[in-house]
Amino acid sequence: MADLYLKNLESERKKLWATCRLKGLPKGTPERIRIEEIDLLMAAHKEKKKSG
Repeated sequence: MADLYLKNLESERKKLWATCRLKGLPKGTPERIRIEEIDLLMAAHKEKKKSG
C-alpha cells in the first residue's frame, strides 16, 4: 500500500527545492528551512516504519 504521508512530504520537498533553485535562494530562507524540516520528518517516519 502506498504511504501517502511520505509521498506528500516528498512532493512538497521537490516543489520547494525547485523554487529555491529557480530563485537562487540561500540557506536560512523560509523555503530552505522547510526543506530541512521535511528531511527530518521523512527520516523519522522511515525509522518509525522500519522499527514498527
